Amino acid sequence: MTDPLLCVRNLTTCFDTVDGEVRAVDDVSLNLCRGETLALLGESGCGKSMTAFSLMRLVPTPAGRISAGQVLLDGVDLLQLPEVAMRKVRGNRVAMIFQEPMTSLNPVLTIGDQIGEAVRHHEGDSAGSVNERVIELLDAVGISGARQRLGEYPHQLSGGMKQRIMIAIALAGEPELLIADEPTTALDVTIQAQVLDLLRDLQRKNGMAILMITHDLGVVSEMADQVAVMYAGQVVEQASRDDFFNEPRHPYSRKLFESLPDIEKRDEALAVIHGSVPPLSRRFDGCRFSERCDFSWNDCQAQVPGLIALADGQQVRCHLFDPAFSQAAARAEGSGQEKPLPVAESITCSSDDNVLLDVQGLKIHFPIHKGLLRRTAGYVYAVDGVSLQIAKGKTLALVGESGCGKTTIGKGILQLIRPTSGQVLFDGDELTQLGGEALRQRRSDVQIIFQDPYSSMNPRMMVKDIIMEGMVALAIETDAVRREARVDELLTQVGLSLESKFRYPHEFSGGQRQRICIARALAVKPQLIVCDEPTSALDISVQAQILNQLKDLQQQMGLSYLFITHNLSVVAYLADEVAVMYLGRIVEQGSVKDVLQHPRHPYTRALLSAIPVIDQGQQRQFIRLEGDLPSPSAPPRGCHFNARCQDVMPQCRESYPDRTDFDDGHFTHCYLYQGN
Repeated sequence: MTDPLLCVRNLTTCFDTVDGEVRAVDDVSLNLCRGETLALLGESGCGKSMTAFSLMRLVPTPAGRISAGQVLLDGVDLLQLPEVAMRKVRGNRVAMIFQEPMTSLNPVLTIGDQIGEAVRHHEGDSAGSVNERVIELLDAVGISGARQRLGEYPHQLSGGMKQRIMIAIALAGEPELLIADEPTTALDVTIQAQVLDLLRDLQRKNGMAILMITHDLGVVSEMADQVAVMYAGQVVEQASRDDFFNEPRHPYSRKLFESLPDIEKRDEALAVIHGSVPPLSRRFDGCRFSERCDFSWNDCQAQVPGLIALADGQQVRCHLFDPAFSQAAARAEGSGQEKPLPVAESITCSSDDNVLLDVQGLKIHFPIHKGLLRRTAGYVYAVDGVSLQIAKGKTLALVGESGCGKTTIGKGILQLIRPTSGQVLFDGDELTQLGGEALRQRRSDVQIIFQDPYSSMNPRMMVKDIIMEGMVALAIETDAVRREARVDELLTQVGLSLESKFRYPHEFSGGQRQRICIARALAVKPQLIVCDEPTSALDISVQAQILNQLKDLQQQMGLSYLFITHNLSVVAYLADEVAVMYLGRIVEQGSVKDVLQHPRHPYTRALLSAIPVIDQGQQRQFIRLEGDLPSPSAPPRGCHFNARCQDVMPQCRESYPDRTDFDDGHFTHCYLYQGN
């Protein structure tokens, strides 16, 4: 067996807080060989990112410190190096891709300057050679027109391109180890597939090792050679990818698999991990997962489990596999497993009388102003003639790549952006004609959960005030005591502790912030919620809680959802209908089963092919979409998808295809089904 490139031994990272010492990383040991990928899997707040920061010695000071352990890179302990020597390791031998590319890139520097800064740091300061190296890196990460991109700024790039820029910066020093912290979170499935393929190609060419931090089991299945599962600061299971996916051992790992949504689970509640990760400031006398475990018994609370090596090479931190507890473990295994609860059928609302939202011919065009006098030189056709209906108690999922207009439709329905033309009928009221107090009265009926939870909350307000704000503004609950009780109820529903209401947004992880935003939207008891990527930043277990909650609320209150997402597994579980959007227009729509199991439009087929496959027996046939989404200010002539379509025909470049209807309301806009 080859010696590992990275060997982490008993790593412990602590923070001094007003509540005492917090052990964010507690006795973590890992090995990673050259050319291999180790996936670090677990919930938000379990210590994954802090483990990565500890490896790079980027722990925030003075509160944080690495209190114990070793981080051996080729036998050299990085924790013993002086800071001057460590600076030569960062970027050169060990590089990191951070979780949020937009906040990691400098908005006032061009792409060329930012990558060039990394190149100069590692290779020297010759301007000509720096530019050529930057272009070489941009080509390596698959960005077309590299020389023209040098002068562009981050805001001019799509999410996938920003992530590629982060990868290019990380590769500037040709690292031996690449740490990728949630590199595909919130990316479209097509962009995610491209980024993962890119990382695999670069790994094959350069032989680098990758430590991939993620909560996405699909990404783990596609990328990992080894898997380590973290919970509450500790590694609770380690295994090869095949062993882990064939037979996860730790009760926490099993729950992660049971929490995955898919079309086969539509009539039942997803398995959830009740409660939340315990505070790491407390002293643990037993297993950290025992309070949430289906198999827990008295010994689990009384004795700390060790990491037990199994015969097949897996390691698991659980008394179930400790020979000293074999009899008690057998009883727990026999009595434990919680079964998913059945979900009642959704409220049937199929007649026209039950249509809550009716959007017809919606267009939202943004003028492009140029020159000193700001004359209109053109338009961005963000939404270009969209029609859709949502019945009471039903869910319509809107899917498509970033930049296709999904979020703009949601904001147009809420009148946060005034449409250029078209109708938005909500429960009989034409919202485009309402204004002032009349529109304000409708605000409690239609709410939105924004995609970016942090920027949608006031950083100076405590959580309880954030959730109460809508109730106070719209006079939903006038009694202060009842408002407070409502806040407690909502926090419990979304899986947050009651103490959370006295904290501020910056004190939470990304997933926890999204839960706060969901609680805020539910606070005013709406009829329709526009859910803009509400689960994209959530862990699998928390996602299951939120999906169960949304489904329960829909059944209890007859809520309707416009669910904007790129996660087609969530669509399969939650939605009644799905509309596929491309460059401002809906190209296919129908029931979930029709669209996901019998896709007609080439774009829909490409989206579905990009979903990572968890089942090791299946093989994904990825349909690669060449190029990027065209600019909505200059959409292609004819079918908007023709430049990227593998089935393109001459007529596709001449005029936009008419609608073709199939059975049960399934339709598409594609010449493949209009005859010759």
